[in-house]
Amino acid sequence: MAGTRTRGTSRTTAAKVANLAALVQYECTNLLVLYRKRENLPEDVASDRLVFVSPPSSQLDTRSKLLSLHSALDKCHSLLERAIALEKEDLGGDETGEYENGRRRLKDQLLNLLRSTEELLKAAGGQTVRSLDGSEPYRPSNVFHQKLWVYSVFTEVKLWSETAVAVLQELQSDAAKEPSKRSKRSTRSTRR
Repeated sequence: MAGTRTRGTSRTTAAKVANLAALVQYECTNLLVLYRKRENLPEDVASDRLVFVSPPSSQLDTRSKLLSLHSALDKCHSLLERAIALEKEDLGGDETGEYENGRRRLKDQLLNLLRSTEELLKAAGGQTVRSLDGSEPYRPSNVFHQKLWVYSVFTEVKLWSETAVAVLQELQSDAAKEPSKRSKRSTRSTRR
């Protein structure tokens, strides 16, 4: 039953996680701007798709939407960790500029969002399926390919954080509608 609330997904919890997703989206948008400037990439640079998870559809139930979202965010987190490791390897250390601080904030916030969607999924009666990504870490053939790959990782995080905001706001709306149905039912039963 699409759109029905499953146990445990409250309006306030969905709202908090939606706000967290919006924060991830904001951090990622800022980081994309910093990265383009830092690497001298044009604003219209194309990016490759790296996360191949079906987007949550309005036809799915809450549990399925959250599972799809969690799987995509898990993949994004894994890709972001690889991108950071690859950049650190090339730079040879931990720099502490605006870009590096933004990247660290994004990683932390994305991990918080991943954990929060996992909690929502569990509350909806679902279980997480850990991505067993056995693929080899990306090794670019040249510096330009690395720049484009890292840019693609950030673009995926932004896309899936936007998707998370939309899905979580939809769940919040569904949860808000649920109590009104109950109050109508209780009114009917008291009239009888």
